[in-house]
Amino acid sequence: MKTQSVDTHPKAEEVQLNLLRKAGPIKRAWLMRSLSQTVLRLSRRTLREMNPDLSEQALNVLFVRYCYGDDLADRLQIYLNRGKEHGIA
Repeated sequence: MKTQSVDTHPKAEEVQLNLLRKAGPIKRAWLMRSLSQTVLRLSRRTLREMNPDLSEQALNVLFVRYCYGDDLADRLQIYLNRGKEHGIA
């Protein structure tokens, strides 16, 4: 069997895949959600550590910029600025 990961021993990968196969769809969905939450949390923490002087709102816009691109981040910034003008944000 060809391994999927360059940094995992083939035997370890085989064990992992067998565990995933046995886990069933609900457990696999839970694992996927947990991994996604961990990645998001670590990404946000790293952005905060690299940009300690930014406000929470500026960090949110930066996160959107990295994950979803400039267009969406620019539109989010415009939306947030309009909210400030109207006392919403």
